[in-house]
Amino acid sequence: MQARMKNPVFTMPDVMKALQALGASAHDDSVPRRTLDLVYLRASQINGCGVCVEMHARDLKKAGETDQRLFAVAAWREAPYFTDAERAALALAEAATRLADRSDPVPDGIWEEAARHYDQRALSALVVNIAMINLWNRINVTTRQIAGSV
Repeated sequence: MQARMKNPVFTMPDVMKALQALGASAHDDSVPRRTLDLVYLRASQINGCGVCVEMHARDLKKAGETDQRLFAVAAWREAPYFTDAERAALALAEAATRLADRSDPVPDGIWEEAARHYDQRALSALVVNIAMINLWNRINVTTRQIAGSV
């Protein structure tokens, strides 16, 4: 496998700076870092972004995440290892990642469950972070970035 081109964010450094600034501004303590990394991992699995799957699995492992939970992220609905709040965040991430898969992409039930666990600030952080990982996935997948090369 070979990348189609150098990652565009390295070719356009101002884009990288802007994305890093947006990413930094979207992180706060309203959503646990581990939850965000689970969301990043799940969205990246859905989008087939090997670079992000590897990176976020590695980040989770470094943060002390168990193999049991890492291996089960793709099947989080059937696995007993996730909290209700994590499940709500993962469901929101899946819905917001698969926008074209249904006529009501983010059903009220998914939103309401997320709102049960997260306040407005945390929901805002989740929505922006889900959008950001999808953006990174789309850049990497479109240009066929190679896992392990970053």
